[in-house]
Amino acid sequence: MKLHFARAAIGLALICLPIAAAAQTWPAKPITIIVPFVPGGTTDIIAREIGQKLSESLGKPVTIDNRGGAGGTLGAGIAAKAAPDGYTLFMATIAHTIAPSLYKKGLTYDFERDFAPITVVASVPNLLIVNPGLPVHSQKELIAYLKANPGKVSFGSAGNGSVEHLAGELFRFMTGTEMVHVPYKGGAPMMIDLIGGQIQMAIETSGSAAPYVRSGKVRALSVSTFRRSPAFPDLPTVDEAGVKGYEVTTWYGLLAPRGTPPEVIDKIHQQIVAILQTPDMKKRLDEIGAEPGGMPPSEFAAFIVAETAKWGKVVRDSGATID
Repeated sequence: MKLHFARAAIGLALICLPIAAAAQTWPAKPITIIVPFVPGGTTDIIAREIGQKLSESLGKPVTIDNRGGAGGTLGAGIAAKAAPDGYTLFMATIAHTIAPSLYKKGLTYDFERDFAPITVVASVPNLLIVNPGLPVHSQKELIAYLKANPGKVSFGSAGNGSVEHLAGELFRFMTGTEMVHVPYKGGAPMMIDLIGGQIQMAIETSGSAAPYVRSGKVRALSVSTFRRSPAFPDLPTVDEAGVKGYEVTTWYGLLAPRGTPPEVIDKIHQQIVAILQTPDMKKRLDEIGAEPGGMPPSEFAAFIVAETAKWGKVVRDSGATID
């Protein structure tokens, strides 16, 4: 019996040796960050900023791999199956805590089980925006217009199951209005159609929407957070403007496949925290109305559990669907 346990212990030690060695030498080769949306949206913008800074600090190339589709779940499924060695990371969003309750037929991964959380990188408000051709200049006027024209206004999103989708469904539910949802493969193509008038409104992340709001190509009516955004201090919140209790805060977090060595997770976390504290990164995030994150991996793991439960209730209450 003792010999059996001794052999088992030796076997386990031999298995762990390569993992420990890999953790000690990380990073020894290029790193890939999978972004589950097409280029140009806020997730992509933040991932590229982080990737560039991470490459500079580590002295290794960091590549952004855009895998858009299915509201961000396609890229998540790919990232979940990647080797757990610290060389494939995943830029998740709030949408990945919404998806489990929206996709009734199931996902190819379990967001809570199949990933090792690293940290929240940033959080941003969403902006309620409309095409300037829509004859409304306030949230109150928009709601009145929607009620007078049920089903005639289309709102866009970064895809079925995305936070923009659910933000719009929640707005529809809480205002008693009817709108048509038009999903895209990311925020960038959705913004192009909004500017062009193919759709009339969206509740888009400030990172994607801010340049077009400032240039006058779209009109902003309110922000989705409970507090006004420092980047748009003159905009009322959706709650302030009359939809009491409405609140959506979009966050972006970095994760690795489950099984990635804790030592590597800690190293990446330390790198990201240092990057977020640099003046130029703070400035870049401020330009898109984002606040820097940095929470520890264990706290991020608990946050994901809480967010999944919260948005599951919102999905049920609003009746949102991807069908």
